[in-house]
Amino acid sequence: MKMIGRHIKRAGVGLLDFLLPPRCPRCSIRIEADGHLCGACWGQLKPITVPLCVRCGLPFGAGDLEGAECGACLREPPAFDWARAGVLYDDEAKSLILGLKYGGQGAGVPAMARMMAGALVGQPRMDIVVPVPLHPRRLFTRRFNQSQLIGRALSSILSLPLDSFILFRHRATPSQGTLSRKGRKRNVTGAFAVAKDVKGRVMGKRVLLVDDVLTTGATASACAAALKRAGAREVGLVVFARVKGPPG
Repeated sequence: MKMIGRHIKRAGVGLLDFLLPPRCPRCSIRIEADGHLCGACWGQLKPITVPLCVRCGLPFGAGDLEGAECGACLREPPAFDWARAGVLYDDEAKSLILGLKYGGQGAGVPAMARMMAGALVGQPRMDIVVPVPLHPRRLFTRRFNQSQLIGRALSSILSLPLDSFILFRHRATPSQGTLSRKGRKRNVTGAFAVAKDVKGRVMGKRVLLVDDVLTTGATASACAAALKRAGAREVGLVVFARVKGPPG
């Protein structure tokens, strides 16, 4: 019976692929399987490799010293202990993120999560995955949290538990897009918290914070500060893409 069931399942998948063939989430060309990018789109993404800042993951120049911190992190260390990103934030990465964020195009999430998992090679083994939360009003409008979708896929790859209810955003804030670095920091200071009744799920844990993009690091730092206040032992950050500039 199990063999028959497997054959029926394969037939069903084959029929679905015939009726709705898998397509690249970026350019919509037909591909062999869902959750992947076509070769052309994959080749246009720019993976972040060493040397890089050990704190914020900022890519250094070819001649820079590996194992060092960038000037911005030395001047004002972020609240998270370290950050890593899969790729640089450019037009190709932006199209994937915006397609997910505002177009509901979730087919690229598995590919994004795999790139993020690759960026974590060499980092400490974490205990739990926590996505950066949206304010309830924004979540109601968008109907999903892109960081949670990515976090779920990443937690499966890493075999780590996902907890989307540890961290919450209790204060609605304007969009960060048009703000300066200092304005971004002021905008999210105190906007995140860990509920008292779930602090036990954070205490002494290594928390892997997940977001889609690292721009200045203000949002991630505010989240990390809240997790640290709740007793987190370590907070690492992983994002799909980061801008090529130091967080501030």
